[in-house]
Amino acid sequence: MTEKQSFDTIVICGGPGGYVAAIRAAQLGMCVAVVEREHLGGVCLNWSRIWTRAPSRAVKLRHLLEAMREFGLTVGGKMSIDFTKVFERWRMVANRSRLVFSTC
Repeated sequence: MTEKQSFDTIVICGGPGGYVAAIRAAQLGMCVAVVEREHLGGVCLNWSRIWTRAPSRAVKLRHLLEAMREFGLTVGGKMSIDFTKVFERWRMVANRSRLVFSTC
């Protein structure tokens, strides 16, 4: 026989608003459940915001390294962007940022 669990608060969707609400409810001492169809963090964390910023950040860093020459700093070798590595890092950041916790 399975044991029933009761919750003070159930948050529907684990996106930015949902997981902040869940954290706050837990801080207030409530027993919280988060219901998410796919990955905690929602679309913003997993598919849009971080995904679009990862390549942009890589390009900006490359530009800054090129601009270092104006300040008398040089970096050896030809610079390039490995987008496979960019997206591997994006996935690692997204995975690390997902909220998994139990309050009860």
